[in-house]
Amino acid sequence: MATKRIVSGTRATGDLHIGNYIGAIKQWIKMTEDRDSEFFFFVADLHAITTPFDAATLADNTREITAAYIACGLDADKVTLFPQSAVPQHAYLQWLLSSISSMGWLNRMTQFKEKAGKHRDNASLSLYAYPVLQAADVLLYQATHVPVGEDQKQHIELARDIANSFNHHYRPFFTEPEPIILGEGARIMSLRDGTNKMSKTAESDMSKINLTDDADLIAKKIRKAKTDMDPLGETVDSLKDRPEALNLVTIYAALADISRAEVLAQFSGKQFSEFKPALADLAVEKLAPITARMNELMADKAEIDKILKAGAEKAESVAAPVLEEAKRIMGFWR
Repeated sequence: MATKRIVSGTRATGDLHIGNYIGAIKQWIKMTEDRDSEFFFFVADLHAITTPFDAATLADNTREITAAYIACGLDADKVTLFPQSAVPQHAYLQWLLSSISSMGWLNRMTQFKEKAGKHRDNASLSLYAYPVLQAADVLLYQATHVPVGEDQKQHIELARDIANSFNHHYRPFFTEPEPIILGEGARIMSLRDGTNKMSKTAESDMSKINLTDDADLIAKKIRKAKTDMDPLGETVDSLKDRPEALNLVTIYAALADISRAEVLAQFSGKQFSEFKPALADLAVEKLAPITARMNELMADKAEIDKILKAGAEKAESVAAPVLEEAKRIMGFWR
């Protein structure tokens, strides 16, 4: 096993957007420069069914996210790309781990409360229990590290608790993964409300820039993005009570690979009528090649399926022995 084994995934729902690119995929790509690490990136189609979904588009969503991974720069020859559901050990291990996961732990998970909202009694069991599946996703590969945004740190803490619980109940076996907290650009917010995270499933398509948007639509969305009447300040602190302004500066910084302070050094005192066109030009420059490559990949679904099949076989070759050993430790008949 490599010095580090890094595991992460993206739900197979909706279109990937600039927030997914900046907040996760772009940073995964930088991590892959570490030759002492091993990488497993999956499409979380089992997680996708925890909320209402369209069965007719699920498989194509999986292909599209895989195309986005590759178009953004993940090399399928250097990392393992696969659909979560193609490795049945994920769901099997979730069931085993659920036997040592307390209701109290799950009751504290904030994302269930947010997604279920006022209709908690109508939410599915899978939505309630999906943090245990998330734990299985990483423990199954004996992951040492998991890249997450600050809002996902709670899930890694739960995975560590579950690993510790297993190791205490039976014997030391599962690695307790460490979170890699992603950088300042990891949390990209809605273009319509700077206090809410950009979402693939948002009601308004104008709240997000999809990786499949063309240049005109990207420019339109940035032009119509919510802002305030004041010019940009000189420091990042000056934007702490201006969430929409901070969000656009964060997006610019992440796309340009510079700090937010450097962005403000360039644009302080400028009105948004000047900043937005510059941001739109930068976004089109960075995203157009990704969109073109995604379209090219999606035109050959058989090639994507070939990549996913190979990735699933490699992932299962790692996952299967871990599950079998967990079953043996727990005393199951073999």
